[in-house]
Amino acid sequence: MRQVFQYAFGLSDQETTFIRRGFHTGNPRVRDRLEDVGRTFIKGYNQALETSDVDMLAQRLERTNADLRGFAFEGAATALALLDHLVPWHGGRLRRFINGPATSHIYMTHVGVGWAIARVPWLRRNVDKCLAQLDPLLGWLAIDGYGFQSGFFHATNSIGAKTYPNGLSKYARRVFDQGLGRSLWFVEGADVSRIPLTIASFHNTRRADLWSGIGLASAYAGGADGPALECLREAAKGYVTHMAQGAAFAAKARERAGNQAEHTETACRILCGLSSEAAASVTDQELEILPTGGEEPAYEIWRKKIQARFVTEDSV
Repeated sequence: MRQVFQYAFGLSDQETTFIRRGFHTGNPRVRDRLEDVGRTFIKGYNQALETSDVDMLAQRLERTNADLRGFAFEGAATALALLDHLVPWHGGRLRRFINGPATSHIYMTHVGVGWAIARVPWLRRNVDKCLAQLDPLLGWLAIDGYGFQSGFFHATNSIGAKTYPNGLSKYARRVFDQGLGRSLWFVEGADVSRIPLTIASFHNTRRADLWSGIGLASAYAGGADGPALECLREAAKGYVTHMAQGAAFAAKARERAGNQAEHTETACRILCGLSSEAAASVTDQELEILPTGGEEPAYEIWRKKIQARFVTEDSV
């Protein structure tokens, strides 16, 4: 049965190369880094198709280089979510994974669920039902993952034509845009001269969330050095707090997983004005007094509260 899964659902790591996707290649070193991210995701995804034991799966994923490990867990979560919906008679794989050996990677695993939503038609048509089965707060990261997948694999529609997929609520579109912003980091090859122009081509109501995604991707995936990030921060102008919030999310995801990275530290110093540890702490502090049950999703209140912590004279 495992061989059937691999044949039916397996992915080639060539699917994430810049040449295959038609992404901008400015700096070969940056391209290599971002392609490593894609390969690691695919490897984690395919490994999840090879075993039904989530503990054994996690042990294999933990052998991944620490800097890239989160992407392996993200890919594995995508595969497990797919199997839960396409081969439901042995369901519960994703829940066992998230609640068990992948709990320290809870941010990236929820993002991975979004890739599954993007690939399964009936999940795309029932996004709200999918969210209802996930963590009330972090479940929104699945929509972020949906946005990333759409930009990464369907840039012509999502970035070129700037269309949303059907079935997204008004707020889900905003979280989708955060993920779409993350995909721009890859599509534009982390080129800080191109990214602001691409974001400026979107309607102004979408730009804040796109910049949030750029902040997250630059701090988590890496690829840009300090001077480049300084230029990007300058180009963001009124959206600096949104970039900072994204970077803080990245710092928290890495802190919880225990895979802190030098490029995350650099990004947080520049985008947040704090160490990555302090930026991660901001997300925790604003989570402690988070109201729930109102009309506005708790996830959005959390984002706004984090953004407010990074307001400075040059960010408004």
